[in-house]
Amino acid sequence: MLVGYMRVSKADGTQSVDLQQDALLAAGVGEEQLYEDHASGSKDDRPGLAACLKALRDGDTLVVWKLDRLGRNLHHLVTTVHDLTNRGTGLKVLTGQGAAIDTTTPAGQLVFAIFAALSEYERSLISERTIAGLASARARGRKGGRPHKMTPAKLRLAAASMGKPETNVGELCAELGISRQTLYRHISPTGELRADGQRLSQK
Repeated sequence: MLVGYMRVSKADGTQSVDLQQDALLAAGVGEEQLYEDHASGSKDDRPGLAACLKALRDGDTLVVWKLDRLGRNLHHLVTTVHDLTNRGTGLKVLTGQGAAIDTTTPAGQLVFAIFAALSEYERSLISERTIAGLASARARGRKGGRPHKMTPAKLRLAAASMGKPETNVGELCAELGISRQTLYRHISPTGELRADGQRLSQK
């Protein structure tokens, strides 16, 4: 069975899902199998997506108009699709840069494997820059203090480092000058932004 998900960024009625809906219906998704959200893609709280993912069953395929309708970022997208794959469900993208993705086919699986590799490569590069930046700061005599304030820059560095097995959380907090409580209030142990982190990232 095909299940469709639609999203527009504004909840004030100035944007419509009509274009996405027409494309999903033309692709064979039934009207009763359409889910939608009116929210920014960066938000964690997307009840339509949560309901859509819950409705998917083994053998189903999730259909989206464009790739950016689904994922908050590349890492979130890769994680979501891995979860779908583990449940025996597929993903099909109808248009845009991700239109070659159809994880129910070997070619589509290959394309998504490349996306996954790029996501890991991006995280590794950011982590390397973080470590190099911290080492440079130490060499100049700047050490992590105790102002328990998370900044957008610290947020990006922490998100890149969290979730990697080699990351020592205590050392990371000391280098960034934040407490563990501050860190986990903004970022999950796997590096996903929590509500406070999402708000800070939009500043």
